[in-house]
Amino acid sequence: MYFKVSKKDFYNALSVASRAISNFSPLPAFSGIKIEAKEHELVLTGSDSDVSIQTTLQKDEECILEINEMGSIVIEAKYILEIVRKIDADVVEFEMIDGTLTKISGNTAEFKINGMRASEYPAIDFSKPQECFVIKGETLKKVITQTSFATSDKETRPVLTGVNFSCENKTLHCVATDSYRLAKKTVEINEDLNFNITIPSKSLQEVVKTLEDDFDVEVTVNDKKAQFIMKNTILQTRLIDGVYPETNRLIPLEFSYELTIDAQDLLGAIDRASFIKSDGVSVIKFSLSEEECVLSSRSVEVGSSMEVLNSASFTGNSLEISCNGRYVFDALKALNGGLVKFSLCGEMKPFIMQAIDDDSVLQLVLPVRTYA
Repeated sequence: MYFKVSKKDFYNALSVASRAISNFSPLPAFSGIKIEAKEHELVLTGSDSDVSIQTTLQKDEECILEINEMGSIVIEAKYILEIVRKIDADVVEFEMIDGTLTKISGNTAEFKINGMRASEYPAIDFSKPQECFVIKGETLKKVITQTSFATSDKETRPVLTGVNFSCENKTLHCVATDSYRLAKKTVEINEDLNFNITIPSKSLQEVVKTLEDDFDVEVTVNDKKAQFIMKNTILQTRLIDGVYPETNRLIPLEFSYELTIDAQDLLGAIDRASFIKSDGVSVIKFSLSEEECVLSSRSVEVGSSMEVLNSASFTGNSLEISCNGRYVFDALKALNGGLVKFSLCGEMKPFIMQAIDDDSVLQLVLPVRTYA
């Protein structure tokens, strides 16, 4: 194998492929990037068995690529990234000398590094699933950031560590919950598909890092895997087995109270009260009436705080409701809106939050019982 390639493009492609590589790889080969020099392109693959990324480099006006001898090898990711980054040259030469010994050079610098045979790299099936739709990169990024934070970080119920994607009648529903809060985003798509899958939150974070807002993303799914195809890159992830809970029945349909407030004002108030914690949790209490809305927090060990929410407007009888402050804070940040509407049913019933100007995303939080 022998090729010459633009350093900048090669390094960027290596960086993308390396995102799928874990520090605790189940197989030695998965600590490396598989490099394949084909007739007219360079294919780089990284994987940790759950997430796999394949990116392709081709010659164009900006990218120099000259393949003199085809072949393939696996090189430890951390070494090749460091070498290519530090080579002071516009073009990098890559040559397999003997067996797995590889020479990487540019200008006056030359490195020789031992790789692994490509035959030792597990076969990854990048074949395209049948169910397919196209979504804007910016929209997909919003879908992920507005839901994935609500997934569970506990492995006791694995299905809750992912975001559920279900589609029917050209509507994509994306839901995440950890049993104490829920985030739901609804997006209209052009294709009439029918599927119900759960994608690990960790995989979706890698999708966000790879996304470019200006480009469309092709999403393909079946009952085993999901693929996100972005320009010359394929990010493929396994799915989480198990039936996702029926979350629609958790969302109230009728409400007795309504609170409208500026999101930034409430975020600031929660942040100021967040240092007061009991057992590591910051519990905030809303005391709501049509005359005054107050946010308070107290702890026997630390003390208390109280703040009047001047930008708040409340309709309904007086209500006091307590909840986990971090859950409300995270939900408000995800809504990314100016004015936010809280729809409430009662002291110990779930309440929902939505931005006034965007009803495609819904955040739900369960209250907590306090005895003070």
